[in-house]
Amino acid sequence: MRTRVVAVAVAALLLLSGCAAPGAGTSRDAPPWPRPTDLSARADVAALRNVWGERLAEHVHTHLTILDGDDPVTVPANIGHSDRGKFAAEIHTHDTSGIVHVESPTEQTFTLGQFFDEWGVSLGPEHVGGLRGELTVWVDGHRRIGNPRSIELTNRREVVLIVTTIGEVPHLPAPFDWPPQYG
Repeated sequence: MRTRVVAVAVAALLLLSGCAAPGAGTSRDAPPWPRPTDLSARADVAALRNVWGERLAEHVHTHLTILDGDDPVTVPANIGHSDRGKFAAEIHTHDTSGIVHVESPTEQTFTLGQFFDEWGVSLGPEHVGGLRGELTVWVDGHRRIGNPRSIELTNRREVVLIVTTIGEVPHLPAPFDWPPQYG
């Protein structure tokens, strides 16, 4: 009986400490998380492709805010994008504003999980990268329960991911102030 109790306790500690392996090529480290350098390989992992120079049927923008408690985490510029390399994955960033661009020659559903796969940062119902604790998710100002990977990237959507210590009350930040060109 004692052996079984110890085994259950060890399993619970491993689960709580986040020892479960993240997806292939993803980060378990704490932020900052750099942009990937092998854009094509990361796009492949996320089931995306290079659409540089193609006519677009879809062009939408989602804003992503990530907070480690009250500390903002920067979403890097040029995830899935390189002017010099003439590369633009269907999901990408241009700058560090948190604006995620979806540009595709076909209208289809793209998800936050694909963006994180492309970035190389693990995302699940209880973590963002190496940030573990209590994950609170808001979409367009409304609390969302469930796996954030399935959140659809739609025009002017606002996604907030906050990781806090267990029991800490997360605070929804002010809405993103969209620049006028995204009106």
